[in-house]
Amino acid sequence: MSSIRVAIAGLGAIGRVLARRLADGVPGLTLACAAARDRAKAQAWLDAQKIAVPLVDLDALPQHADIAVECAPAAVIEDICRPMLAAGKRVMVLSAGALLPRPHLIELAKQNGGQIIVPTGALLGLDAVTAAAEGRIHSVRMITRKPPRGLLGAPYLDANGISLEGLNGPKLVFSGTAREAAAGFPANVNVVAALALAGIGPDRTMMEIWADPSVERNCHTIEVDSDSSHFTLAIENVPSENPRTGRITALSVVAALRKLTTPLRVGT
Repeated sequence: MSSIRVAIAGLGAIGRVLARRLADGVPGLTLACAAARDRAKAQAWLDAQKIAVPLVDLDALPQHADIAVECAPAAVIEDICRPMLAAGKRVMVLSAGALLPRPHLIELAKQNGGQIIVPTGALLGLDAVTAAAEGRIHSVRMITRKPPRGLLGAPYLDANGISLEGLNGPKLVFSGTAREAAAGFPANVNVVAALALAGIGPDRTMMEIWADPSVERNCHTIEVDSDSSHFTLAIENVPSENPRTGRITALSVVAALRKLTTPLRVGT
């Protein structure tokens, strides 16, 4: 079997880990190219890491790769997904929240034989949710607690005049649907968008977000009630160099890519 050619769109905290792993060698996968907003900075990092891979424009990704991994700001998801999906290829999307208002990307994949893959990312337990969704899920609730620095800059906080300065205890900053959470916290809660897509949708999946100065990790609790099972999942993810993102997210991408070629595939 020939290697699957992988493109990385974005060389931030996640994209760099992925580039390093692929360059070191993952059976069945080849790092084919990368794209970055700041080419000079990206090239300097690649050179320092001794990773020889071309930097290309987003619209050129289909010419080089079979699958593109989106590791970029949510605002550029269209520019990454459209060329690949129009060419009938695959895109692994980490900015799952950006998919919620863009159902046309799913339709584009359907029309051209492409595929959008949302990896488990920081939300361990998605396998259980997707399995429960084959039956009937009655309710899904997620509670996220993050260090205040991990929520800074969220549009919802700015729009509602919510300050996180000087907190000496947990503060509930949001309560509502997954759709509302993804819109208000686009860089912070892609996890709830993935949960919604795996389960009962963004308008029935409920969420609370807490800024909590007593925690050092991104903490998620998921409660699912269905006709096949009732379960609660608690996850504490160690932040990466980007406090909005857990270290396990990049590792989840590597695992998801590995599943594309491995002779033994474990998990749904």
